[in-house]
Amino acid sequence: MKKILLFLLLTFGMKSAFADCAGMGMQFFPSTKEISLNSMFIIQGYAFSQKTIKSFEERTIYLESESGELIELNLQEILIGQKQLTQAIFYPTSELKPNTKYFLKYSDETEFEVREMTTYNREKKKREKVYWKTTDKKSIEKLNSNLTLEFEKTNVEHYGCGPEANAIFNIKNKSESEVWYKTEVVDLSANNKKVFYIKEWNDKLNVGHGMCSGAFTFKNKGKYKVRFTPMNIDGKSLKTTNWTTFESPFMNDKSPFGN
Repeated sequence: MKKILLFLLLTFGMKSAFADCAGMGMQFFPSTKEISLNSMFIIQGYAFSQKTIKSFEERTIYLESESGELIELNLQEILIGQKQLTQAIFYPTSELKPNTKYFLKYSDETEFEVREMTTYNREKKKREKVYWKTTDKKSIEKLNSNLTLEFEKTNVEHYGCGPEANAIFNIKNKSESEVWYKTEVVDLSANNKKVFYIKEWNDKLNVGHGMCSGAFTFKNKGKYKVRFTPMNIDGKSLKTTNWTTFESPFMNDKSPFGN
């Protein structure tokens, strides 16, 4: 009887968790709305929205001012994550105008894509078009040169439709401005490297994946190494860190669902 009850609980839990995993979604960076005249931009797509990101190889992406002036964004690279996540990295082809509000625009954009190019405004409690506003500065604040990343632990959490697995790093001496971390992870058993830009969460850097998506995945056993290049939203970076080696998070998973 206990086994039947456990099975039912797991089944309902999985259905509930699947409902929490949307079939698509877009994120737009910088997260901050105030940018310099030479900012980088990252557009990130989840699940079915990855198709839109990959289409940027054959399309033109712009920033459009309120007066209708277009500035083309130059695609630098497309990075494919290991769990339903893909991102495109852009630089403007020319310097942006000061004190100007810019909206994102795609060539041949569909009605669906226009709806996707929105974010939720917590203050106004509604969704609005993705935009950034420039200051009169050519560059943003430099990062603290004493910024360091220290390995804390690996961790696995199990949910209804899959585990969340990460190598967790503490961030010290971070500046107040937005920081991106170009993250390189190597599977030492296959000597296979994956690269993705990630951001912090509560002063920690989680290298791995969540229940539904993520930049990096891990095998049940094995060793990995990672290094980071911290940068501000203008793409000005600090020195790349040394490599840190860690075991797959699943090797230390003590839960009943682990190995």
